[in-house]
Amino acid sequence: MPPFEFLASPLLGYLANGLVYSSIIVLGGIGLSLVYSIGGFANFAHGDTMTVGAYAAFVTYGVVGAISGGVLGLPVGFFVALLAGIAVAVVVAVLTELVIYKPIDLDSIGLLITSIGVAFVYRAIIRMGFGADFRQYDIPTLRPIEWLIPYGVRITRHDVVIVLSALLLVGGLHVLLQYTDFGRKMRAMADNPDLARVSGIRTGRVKLWTWVIGAGLAGAGGVFLGLYNQLTPRMGFSLLLVVFAAVILGGIGSVYGAMLGGIVIGMVNQFMPALPQLGRLFPIIPRECDLPLVTSQCGIPIGIEYANAVAFLIMVAVLIIRPNGIMGEEN
Repeated sequence: MPPFEFLASPLLGYLANGLVYSSIIVLGGIGLSLVYSIGGFANFAHGDTMTVGAYAAFVTYGVVGAISGGVLGLPVGFFVALLAGIAVAVVVAVLTELVIYKPIDLDSIGLLITSIGVAFVYRAIIRMGFGADFRQYDIPTLRPIEWLIPYGVRITRHDVVIVLSALLLVGGLHVLLQYTDFGRKMRAMADNPDLARVSGIRTGRVKLWTWVIGAGLAGAGGVFLGLYNQLTPRMGFSLLLVVFAAVILGGIGSVYGAMLGGIVIGMVNQFMPALPQLGRLFPIIPRECDLPLVTSQCGIPIGIEYANAVAFLIMVAVLIIRPNGIMGEEN
């Protein structure tokens, strides 16, 4: 038997799960990177903006979930709730920018600290309204797609919706940035805000629309995170450090770096269960481990609980070699 044959089927499953999880991280990471590059600070309330979108969709779906019809196993009402989650996340983020961030005269560190306080406020309001218990969308759980099961891939049509929706949103952003006049203004302001201002670009309007786009993507990511897992007031905060790791790994301030970093971090997270099986590739492993059921004692003793730690170690290793991240510009 070829040495990697026993891994072929499980690895396809980890790859599929990694694509789903990476899609959520990418949506959160792009929004965070946009706000950093144009807004000028690291927004620690970004994860809780994702939570706002998720709970707004949860409420909306409770009202419109009875709409007939469906797409890939998801009711039409879910897509209505998705749009509502995006809209509420945008409204909350824009109001926060206009009422809190814009009026105060602080540097990037001061705004970062302020955003931590804003995150606590978001989370407290959600907890007061919904409690601390886990919740989930009232959507029946689907069986894995049957024709993929023989290949070791156990994803549902809901997971397919997450990946396709993320591709659609990311593709739309790419078209906006590369092929529209507004996208060129955004890139100009990200490169040099002062030069963009003296060139006649309305930087205030560009900054406001950056909040709209970033919060919209965050809201979508939060809704999909709730579909992928469960809803809890800490869901966005729990994902925030992973999103930051993806943004820093790709090159903070780089939208395309955030995409790449999100894919890397998401894949690392979901491939962690494969590490115990890798031990069978080494001849020093006892023959007892050459069994259909492989335990962590027979391989590399790192489980899924260490996934985020390993992702951060990879981020640190990359930054030691390339301090500006994978796609960050050299100073």
